[in-house]
Amino acid sequence: MAQQDGDSDRINIAIDGPAGAGKSTVARLVAGQLGYVYIDTGAMYRAVTYSAQRLAIAANEQEQLGKLMKDIRIRLEPGESGQSVFVDDEEVTDKIRSLDVTRQVSHFAASGIVREVLGRMQRELAERKGVVMDGRDIGSHVLPNAELKIFLTASVRERASRRHRELSGVDVVPLEQLEAEIAERDRLDASREIAPLIQASDAIELDSSGMTIDEVVATIVRLSRTKLAEAK
Repeated sequence: MAQQDGDSDRINIAIDGPAGAGKSTVARLVAGQLGYVYIDTGAMYRAVTYSAQRLAIAANEQEQLGKLMKDIRIRLEPGESGQSVFVDDEEVTDKIRSLDVTRQVSHFAASGIVREVLGRMQRELAERKGVVMDGRDIGSHVLPNAELKIFLTASVRERASRRHRELSGVDVVPLEQLEAEIAERDRLDASREIAPLIQASDAIELDSSGMTIDEVVATIVRLSRTKLAEAK
């Protein structure tokens, strides 16, 4: 894809980290402040998981998953409260945040065919620069040439507490159970054979445990402007 005028004034920002670290919220706000495009790769994996569950396809059924990935159409659009997610023109923004999807998404994300197809989609979206992309393997695998890479993390307890607050009054789950589920998801993400969760060697680690969202966003925006100045 041909570069357009002004591309030299934009960089790609990759934000990786474990589940519940606040990547999506931070990435969306950073993109908004910089005038960049936000790409929620986690929502794309959730969309695949939701679609597979609806068709009763298990994560280990590679042939059926291959057929699903051949035909699936995922669209991300800016929404009033973040990003709206569509699968084959059906809005699934809320449906993909269910506990059933959350508990299974790491298993589907470990599939080679799923990662191959979504990774290709994600790289195409970033070709023209000026994107903020968050996920598990953006800096290490999807966008290894991103000018700024952030590894955003927080303690398991802090991430479980955040998730618990989100679920209050909706799906009441004990905090201890959420901690165990997040720790298990960390283990699955870090130990999968294909594109595991790792911190890229040139990524900047940012522990958000004792920081507000605004502080995290301000730090990344400052770093991005420094990187942009260096790239000129």
